[in-house]
Formats: sequence, structure tokens, C-alpha cells
Amino acid sequence: MTDWQRDWPAPAKLNLFLHVVGRRADGYHLLQTVFRFLDCGDTLRCEPRSDGRIVLATPLPGVPPQADLTVRAASALRAATGASDGVSLHLEKRLPMGGGLGGGSSDAATTLLALNRLWRTGLDSARLQRIGLALGADVPIFVHGRSSFAEGVGEHFTDVSLPPAWYLVLVPAVAVPTPEIFRSAALRRDTPAIAATAWRPGFGRNDLEAVACALYPEVARHLDWLRRYGDARMSGSGACCFVEFAREAAAQAALAALPADMRGFVAAGLDRHPLAII
Repeated sequence: MTDWQRDWPAPAKLNLFLHVVGRRADGYHLLQTVFRFLDCGDTLRCEPRSDGRIVLATPLPGVPPQADLTVRAASALRAATGASDGVSLHLEKRLPMGGGLGGGSSDAATTLLALNRLWRTGLDSARLQRIGLALGADVPIFVHGRSSFAEGVGEHFTDVSLPPAWYLVLVPAVAVPTPEIFRSAALRRDTPAIAATAWRPGFGRNDLEAVACALYPEVARHLDWLRRYGDARMSGSGACCFVEFAREAAAQAALAALPADMRGFVAAGLDRHPLAII
């Protein structure tokens, strides 16, 4: 199998905590968080084209192809490198939109990583991260490819070591727009910052959670159910919520007890992005 025939994984992420520690003069929020990848996600396949066009073969309902992050990532890589190759992008979408699992950002990062290899553009991780940051604040962590304490707008990383874990992730039937959460007057923006070396598993909370729960009661309902199993938290700006287990069997047993009107999945935590080696 050649690289053009392979499937390129775009894994989900969780924010194990997420604090808003300030706001820049340009309006961007300053964050501290720990990112962890999950052993589940979307899948990208790339097909070469001879006409030089970038085409999304699997458009998402309601998203114009030119606005899709995979198309924007391919276009940005071409603009940065002078590549002239064409490509058809086939995206198998499994992660929910507006779920806080980083699906669109992960898709964009995988597009950059895959096409950097397929087009032989030869950019290093730091350069790909800079291209990714222009596409979205969460794109660089997927290029960086390791469990990390992140700061700034989410682009400065200190790698962390995390214990093996399984996660039960619930997917409320709502899509939470990130800008709506960050522009809320109720959002706390002054949580004291900590040093990356001071972080420990279980620390902190998600500062966006209270706002999301107030605007979307389904998020609050799912969190309330999860809390019978431990320290449940929302990921990113929502809507997905998670709780950690030390053993897969315990996570699967909790999933089996899920009420009929809720849906979710179990996934293992990953220390490295599956494409971190390229």
C-alpha cells in the first residue's frame, strides 16, 4: 500500500482541564489546558488530481467546501510552499461538530501532516504548527502530537506524562458554537495561572462549563449523570463530557448503564498522535 492509498487518522482530543487566565488586547483569550488524544476519531484519505484543484469529495451538510478546514488546510500548505499539486480529500466524519473534541481542528492538522508527506513539501513540525494556528487555535496541538500542557491561545506546549486511562465520553444532542461561549459576559476570565510543572492529574476545572451548561441544559444533564462515576468534566467549549476510568471494563460497564436518551462511547487515552512520527 502506498501513502496515497492509506487512511490518515484524525483523533479526538480531550481538555483535561481548561482555565481562562486573561484576555489579550486583540480580544483573544489566554488559556491554560492539558490536551490528551483519544484512540478514536475521523479518517482522511487523499487522492491525487492532475488538474491542480483541491476538492472535498465528502462535503459536510451546511458547510461550503471552501470553508471546510480540510480544504483551507490544503490551500494554506500550498500557499506556504508553492506546491501546485491537486488533491481530492475524502473525509470519513465520526466526531460531532460543536462537541469540544477538536474534530475540525484534527481534520485540518491531519490534512497538513498527510499532504506535507504526499506532496514532499518537507516542512518541520514548527512550520506546520504556524500554518495550523492561522486555521484555528486547536490545530497546532494535533501537529505537535503529544500530551501537553498548553498556554497562550493554546499554542505553547510543555509535554506531560499521563497515566494510562479509559474515558467514557457522552455526546449531548446539541452543537455548542465556541464563539458564543467566549463572548459571554458570564465567562470567568481571571483564573490564576499556574506553572506547567505545577499541574497534576485531577487539577482544576473547565471555566467554560458553567456558561455552556446555562445556555445548553442538555450539557448540564449529561454532566450530572456522569458525576456518579467520578470527576466529570466538559471538553473544550462543549458539548461533549467525559469521566476517566483506570480500566476499560469499568468504562464499558458505565456505558452499558447509559440511559436510552443519551449516547456516548468509550476510548483509550493516547500519549502520542498516531501521525506524530512523520
